[in-house]
Parts: sequence; C-alpha cells; structure tokens
Amino acid sequence: MEIVEVGPRDGLQNEKTLLSTEVKVEYITRSIAAGVRRIEAVAFAHPARVPQMADAEAVLAAVPRPAGVSYIGLVLNRRGLDRALASAGVDEVNYVLVATDEFSQRNQGMSTAASLAQWDEVAAGARAAGLRATLTVAAAFGCPFTGEVSAEHVAGLVAAARTRPDEICLADTIGVGVPRQVAELVPAVRAVAPGVALRAHFHNTRNTGYANALAALDYGVSALDASTGGIGGCPFAPAATGNIATEDLAYLLERSGIDTGVHLAALADTGTWIANQLDVTAPAMLGRAGPFPPA
Repeated sequence: MEIVEVGPRDGLQNEKTLLSTEVKVEYITRSIAAGVRRIEAVAFAHPARVPQMADAEAVLAAVPRPAGVSYIGLVLNRRGLDRALASAGVDEVNYVLVATDEFSQRNQGMSTAASLAQWDEVAAGARAAGLRATLTVAAAFGCPFTGEVSAEHVAGLVAAARTRPDEICLADTIGVGVPRQVAELVPAVRAVAPGVALRAHFHNTRNTGYANALAALDYGVSALDASTGGIGGCPFAPAATGNIATEDLAYLLERSGIDTGVHLAALADTGTWIANQLDVTAPAMLGRAGPFPPA
C-alpha cells in the first residue's frame, strides 16, 4: 500500500501557526528519511486565503531531490497550475473538484460545474508539461453545508470529466464517512473510470478514518493519504479536524501484514516534532503509545 504524505500541505494549511520555509523543508526531509516517496508538499492557493501556503515556490526550491521521490502540488484553478508550472518544482498536480456547489463556491469561488470544466484545462496543461494529474473529488462522503453526497452523484462527476485523470482521489474532507460509504463509492467510481488508479483521503473527525482506510484497502484502493502527526484539516469547512496520522496508518497496515515501506519510529518522532513546532498536541497515538512489541 502506498502512503501519500499530505502533512506539508493539508496538515499545515489549517494550523494557526505559520511555519518558516526552513521548518517546512525539514518536515518534508524527515518524511523522506522515514521512507515516504510521494509527498503533497505545497498548495498553489491565493496567499491571502491560505497564508500557510504562501511560500510554495520557496519550499519547492529548497526541498531535497533524491531519486524516486515525487512532489505533488495542489491546484484549485488555472492560475494555480500556472504557478506550479513556473516553479518547475512539482512532479504531479492534484486538482480539487468539490462535489457540492456551496462548498465549491467557498473553497474555490466557482460552481462545481465551472470547476469541472476547468479540470480539463488544468489536466491538459499538466500533461503538456509532462506532469501526472490527479483529480480529487472533495466532500465525496458528505458536505458541511448541504449534507449527504451520494455515490451516484460523485460517480456522475467523474464520468463527466472529459479528460481522463491519471489518478482519482476520493476525499472525505470533513470526516463524516463510514466503511459502508467506501463500499458504495469505490465500485461506483471504478465503474465509470475503469483502469484509473484510485486513492483515498480520510479525516478522523469522528474516529472513523482508520476504519475507512481498511475498507478502502479491501475495495482495491492503491494509495492512501495521511499526515504525519495527524495534523490538519480544511480552512473552509467548519470543524474539519486532522487527517489520519501517517504513523498510525502505517502501524495499522504493517500489523495487518501490509508493507508500506516506511519506518514507524522515524514517523512517530517526526509527528511529535511537527506538533512541537506548531505548539499543538498531535492527534497521532503511535508517538505516545509506542509500537508493539516495545522497541
């Protein structure tokens, strides 16, 4: 199972403390040392709206470049893609399509239909530059403003995307999902996008994130997002708390007999370290409870 580290982006974007570029680069460097190979490092969002990501270009200019590591930049529109391409520092782009209109307006200032149309432009631009393009459907398990989101609705959005993504990520942006929804949503999306790699993004707002991750594994999802320390959330969704923690997810998978390629102790140390930098208590448990059996 591939773990995509999203702490440097989704982890930091919802924290009140604004970290220096140097600390962000160290966070990424520690993740690489712990064995992570895909990292969502930055977001190319408007700095006035997401000040935590204002130094995206500087971060990408300073991160290490070992072989086999792929850096992902999140983009919300064509302007974001232009910044990503100008930085010459990303290997992949992740485009966010919010499943509901009200949340899409708050998050990106456009309707879902307008965002879907812009996906085609972003995907074409990314492909022309030789970059992998992921389509993330945010609020795919529920919306904080309009409530339930059906699997049929999400599958319809994916089917309506004229440009085929390299990967589809199904995101429980506010942490309302349960395994039953995973069992409905993943097959529904696979039916309209056969052969496209599937990835999932869970938040642990209601302590269902890890159960959802196991359910996604059962239904053939090949990559899972997580944030070392369990930090983060969405600044445009009320009460959207942290992601599932990379160290806790890796522990769960490894103890279930699934190789992740990461080093648990190093991840746990990094989770404690980043929480200290932010002056918060990390939701992750591994750093406090330790691995089993004791090292």
